[in-house]
Amino acid sequence: MRAKVLIRLAVAVTIVGVVFGGVFAFQRKLIYLPTGGPLPAAAGVLPGGRDVTLTTSDGLNLASWYFPAPGAKAAVLVAPGNAGNRSFRAPLARALTGRGLSVLLLDYRGYGGNPGEPSEEGLALDVRAARDFLAREAGTPLVYFGESLGSAVVTELATEHPPSALVLRSPFTDLAAVGQRHYPFLPVRWLLRDEFPTRDTVARVKSPVTVVYGAADSIVPAGQSREVAKAAGARVVEIPGADHNDLVLSEGPELVDAIVGAVR
Repeated sequence: MRAKVLIRLAVAVTIVGVVFGGVFAFQRKLIYLPTGGPLPAAAGVLPGGRDVTLTTSDGLNLASWYFPAPGAKAAVLVAPGNAGNRSFRAPLARALTGRGLSVLLLDYRGYGGNPGEPSEEGLALDVRAARDFLAREAGTPLVYFGESLGSAVVTELATEHPPSALVLRSPFTDLAAVGQRHYPFLPVRWLLRDEFPTRDTVARVKSPVTVVYGAADSIVPAGQSREVAKAAGARVVEIPGADHNDLVLSEGPELVDAIVGAVR
């Protein structure tokens, strides 16, 4: 009888170990959801658009799109969320260039046909290459705009290279807090290799911060975005009834106004 109990216990421990081991090994496949190419030329997306190559400090060449606005008063570095590619952000670029802002649509490593595999460390290198390009090319103040996961990416960048303004859309407190909400049966905080501690990092940012979020966000709870805003002493734009992937949070007038209004 005792032997049977021990065997069952061993089997259970083995199953748990396999499940946790699989989650640990493949967790980045659950976090990063890139869409590949091929993609059209930037000029075919918006007149005057340019295909640009950003070279990271670890030697990757990342295809991205740059849309300069004539007489631009600022340039916006768009750091996307964890899914899709730069073509998904083209409507936002169209809206912002129409308001007199130049726009760089970054695609991270592994996204939009780019080489490499995404990770917290890798995305930090990617956004630095994007910032270096704009610092050389734009000749205007820089605004960092981060969407969801991208909020963590540009917040970390802002601690080293402060922008004229930082705009965060649907930021989370840290990645584990979001993961724990969606996988409550897993010890997410123990398993995660990428942390993205937005709330703690934003407290060290000296630039003016604006936080935009949807009151009905089912992916990143609105309460987490409010915590980030509180840590930053940020201006807050809450969009009633908006969920995480609603168009109003991707290209809507409230979002566009928040970015344009952040320009100093």
